[in-house]
Amino acid sequence: MAQGLEQVDGDISTTLASIDGIVDWTLAFLPKFAVGAVIFLLFWMIGWGMRAGVRRATLNRPARNVGLVLARLSQWGLRFLGLLIAVTVMFPSVKPVDVLGLLGVGSVAIGFAFKDILQNFLAGILILLRQPFRIGDQIVFKSFEGTVEDIETRTTVIKTYDGRRVFVPNGEIFTNAVTVNTAYGLRRSEHDIGIGYGDDALRASVLIVEALCSVDGVLADPAPEALVMELAGSSVTVRARWWTDAHQHEVLRVRHQAIASIKQKLGDAGIDLPFPTRVVLFHDQTEETDGDRTRQREGWPPGGEPPRPRTIAGALKSQPRNGEDHQARPGGP
Repeated sequence: MAQGLEQVDGDISTTLASIDGIVDWTLAFLPKFAVGAVIFLLFWMIGWGMRAGVRRATLNRPARNVGLVLARLSQWGLRFLGLLIAVTVMFPSVKPVDVLGLLGVGSVAIGFAFKDILQNFLAGILILLRQPFRIGDQIVFKSFEGTVEDIETRTTVIKTYDGRRVFVPNGEIFTNAVTVNTAYGLRRSEHDIGIGYGDDALRASVLIVEALCSVDGVLADPAPEALVMELAGSSVTVRARWWTDAHQHEVLRVRHQAIASIKQKLGDAGIDLPFPTRVVLFHDQTEETDGDRTRQREGWPPGGEPPRPRTIAGALKSQPRNGEDHQARPGGP
């Protein structure tokens, strides 16, 4: 019995000693943890302040995208450095070299697990450095068209013309074709006008150019032009081309005024604007030519009087009477 009590006392003493050791370690670790947390928070705030400062410094400059890249890289670099110092302070036995080695081994697993995220991140860095487009440009990517609001390290934010926001992964933008409508500041528009075959196409071209020159927003250099392009089925096609500011709203506004002005100008000058028509010619099926391919033509045969059309009376004459058999005409049905 006494031996059992001694064993219980020994277990209690060991437990209390363990608890006392944990408490002592915690009390000794708390100051280190507090110092490490303060260091990491300090580096976090410095990184955030550096990013904001670089963004403000390069806000209206050509090197804005480069500034964004440097700001984000410096921010993440400072955060990583702060984390490394904080871990070293909290755990003095851990050396920075050991942490870097552990990160090197774990980076392989991280790369496989976050392949898409890393791909979009690297693509975002390359987009910001190469600058195929900038914030404020109007672009077309697949079925999305709008203004670039922001270029983040993972996605590009596009505001569409109908007021929607689209987040496009940078990996897709970097590996697919993107049309930048505002890259050169100017944009050419064109519209086909059909005039009648009886009208003077050259005169109509001159009138179209005059109409375009009278529209506010059509640039004088490059000058507008009108080119005869095609002899279509129902009209002669004249293509009007003009240059405007590249932004979408200006393109649509000028296009509206240009087409209305062209219609008014041609109408006042008596230029016909025909709508598509179709002429259907039937093979002649009169009694005189029925079955005779040398005379059966599309329309009337050239020269002479037109053949007599098939009438109800003629059709009745061709019917057998009094039970007599009907004799087919030579070459007829």
